[in-house]
Amino acid sequence: MSADPAVIDARLREFVDPILQTDLASAQCLRRVEVAGDRVVLELELPFAAQRYQVELQQALATHLGRPVELELSWQIRSETVQGQLQPLPGIRNTIAVASGKGGVGKSTVAANLALALAADGAQVGMLDADIYGPSQPRMLGVSGQRPELVDRKFMRPVPALGLALMSIGLLVDEEEPTIWRGPMVTQALQQMLSETRWPELDYLIIDMPPGTGDIQLSLAQRIPVSGAVIVTTPQDIALLDARKGLRMFQKVEVAVLGIVENMSMHVCTNCGHGEAIFGEGGGERMARQYGVPLLSQLPLAARIREQADGGLPTVAADPDSVEAAPYFQLARRAALRLSQAEADEFPEIIIE
Repeated sequence: MSADPAVIDARLREFVDPILQTDLASAQCLRRVEVAGDRVVLELELPFAAQRYQVELQQALATHLGRPVELELSWQIRSETVQGQLQPLPGIRNTIAVASGKGGVGKSTVAANLALALAADGAQVGMLDADIYGPSQPRMLGVSGQRPELVDRKFMRPVPALGLALMSIGLLVDEEEPTIWRGPMVTQALQQMLSETRWPELDYLIIDMPPGTGDIQLSLAQRIPVSGAVIVTTPQDIALLDARKGLRMFQKVEVAVLGIVENMSMHVCTNCGHGEAIFGEGGGERMARQYGVPLLSQLPLAARIREQADGGLPTVAADPDSVEAAPYFQLARRAALRLSQAEADEFPEIIIE
């Protein structure tokens, strides 16, 4: 292939990044292109953390250009706006609510792996387990039985969990003790947990929302500052009916819906490799089309995912290079990208040498 910078530039514009879903120049991520002998030096700045993505992207670009690529990759995570008249939380750039219209669709497993994938890519990430009646994050992240440290007799320090800063009602009460609270008490408790936790500086705070679309969920969506929401569903028609309600709830309170996650999308037999859509297929894609939001990822139905979460080491932490972990990294990068597209800034002009 010619080393002419104009030819290199033309070839680069034909490369469609699988996360950005456009070429690097159109996405305004390309900062510099330099041809040095048989090598191409590319300087990129992405709007999401991409520590683990660098090797994959570098290999894809080298294959596309047909020559060695030296990739200088950086990223900048900006603070995005929150709904209504609410103010962003101090020190927290973005809050992402992970919600579902009904229970049993794997929302908490998705939230845990989403948070871990963002952190594995280099972001500073916290987790607020807002599922008061079923707080599963302490067990899922391997810190069940631990207690937050009290600071200045009023504030709590979140518990470190697999690189995340975790706060959950499950860290404050016995795991087997039921939470018998009415709606207003739940809302007040969550607001208190959020405001009285000494969160470190965070790029993202993931909020594992309670399932459903009732008074508690609506109150939380109105009172807790949220930069964007991710809706989790299965392909099953019944689950999709409830997921639509969850999506509409966030739209009504002016929270940006980043997209839909179709969980338990396909089961692949570990013995024969046959794939079967146990809960139906295409439901998440149809819903995304109907509401004009992206389908962020289709996650597999696999025994390993359940076993790893139950064992306190979710898939992204247990085996980040596995086939099962890959869709979670795709989800994290696409959700972070969608969040960054809310307010696009002007970028400097590309320099080709």
